[in-house]
Amino acid sequence: MKIGFWGYPDPQVVSKIKNQYPNAEWIDLDIDFGYPKNNILPESYCKIIRNIIDNSYYIKPDLIIAPIGKDKCDSGWFASKILEKEGFSVQTTIYENLKPLRDIKICTSNLPLYEKVQAITAGIINPEIYKKNYSQIKGSSDFRNNSVFGFWGVPPNDLDILKLFPDTTQVYGWIRCVEAGTPANLDLEMFVDENVPTVFYAQAFCAKSQLAKYLADKYNGLYIDIDDYASNSIEAKIEAFLRLR
Repeated sequence: MKIGFWGYPDPQVVSKIKNQYPNAEWIDLDIDFGYPKNNILPESYCKIIRNIIDNSYYIKPDLIIAPIGKDKCDSGWFASKILEKEGFSVQTTIYENLKPLRDIKICTSNLPLYEKVQAITAGIINPEIYKKNYSQIKGSSDFRNNSVFGFWGVPPNDLDILKLFPDTTQVYGWIRCVEAGTPANLDLEMFVDENVPTVFYAQAFCAKSQLAKYLADKYNGLYIDIDDYASNSIEAKIEAFLRLR
């Protein structure tokens, strides 16, 4: 049994399906596994949604759990309908809870940024990950400490760009909302610590680029958007920002 999902499905739905299919393999369809590209989507489109479509066609999950509300995006809603029309078994969810389920611990931990994001996204299906103890960034309670940086956004298609950041990097944006258990909480998504030099990331062709650009201007951060994988110039911009700030 293979169950595909994207975004942050309703935890109650996930728990029910896990009990129903305890031995199922859960596959995050947002991730770029490098499978062949199909021609359903326009050439210029969000790479994450393209991953969802391409992965579904290649992996052929027995069931797809598809968030379609403010906890994901309209493109996720459209993708769910396309996959349903193409014969996939799709169960949609809308999870717009605004009351935090958990304290923020991973986003402010001293794990490498790459591991922070991996742990937070893995916790969507295995929430025990959120209950572990995590050592906090030294100085994270004093955001004027110039050794502390910020990364705002969603998990990038090119996860390797996260390896450019020091371990003293706080996580903001939708990723922080996921750890809190409130993926549709726009106020939390727009929260940043104004004294923390922050890189504001958006996937190209994503509506969240509106938030990323606005917040980057407001808090004197660095706005970047990436279509697929980061170019040398994008990496250089990030490295220069971290070094100079």
